Amino acid sequence: MRALQHRLGTDTRYTLLGLPTAVASFAVTVTGVSAGLGSAVAFIGLPVLAATAAASRHLADLERVALPGVLGHHVDRPSYPPAPEGAGWFRRVMNPLTSGQAWMDLLYGIIAFPFSLAAFVLTAVWWAGAIAGLTFPIYGWAIAAIPGVEHGLPEWLGLGDSDVMFVVVNAAVGALFALTLVPVVRIAALLKASVAQAMLTRAAFPEPTMTREPAWLAGR
Repeated sequence: MRALQHRLGTDTRYTLLGLPTAVASFAVTVTGVSAGLGSAVAFIGLPVLAATAAASRHLADLERVALPGVLGHHVDRPSYPPAPEGAGWFRRVMNPLTSGQAWMDLLYGIIAFPFSLAAFVLTAVWWAGAIAGLTFPIYGWAIAAIPGVEHGLPEWLGLGDSDVMFVVVNAAVGALFALTLVPVVRIAALLKASVAQAMLTRAAFPEPTMTREPAWLAGR
């Protein structure tokens, strides 16, 4: 039971907190890429693209730190090669764009948003359904007593329109949400995590370095 509670808590935290991060990443990526490409001819756009790539890398690092808790194992962080020794200022400024993984980070900032939104909605709906349904016997009687309130679900099921049936049926629906809460939230978390794992941990370009978290997050 404790393991299930831990699993549910980890997956819930990942899906609910993942949406604000995805929104921020989407906004930074779309704004930065649009501004950078739009002003690339005027030269200033290239540093903007490089700055956007650096920001996307940090946001991707946050995602990589969260992945082990969901996937159950550590993940590889692809290496980002530093600027060559003695490189000029322009080469150093543009260095974030020289890694193939940097472009994957930028693409992930856009693609991750709909997956994060779907995971958030699934988790929020199932939690709300479970909590509202299981506690319905406490407040359902007051709702049933309101004049003009229709006992929709029991009537649709042909179970009558009594107050007792109204409360029982809605509580049963809540129990169904509660019984399926762990697998549904797990599916929602894996929906988001699988995309992140494929795009942020697969070392298709430079060789990966085995790290649990980036140095800038670890404070080293």
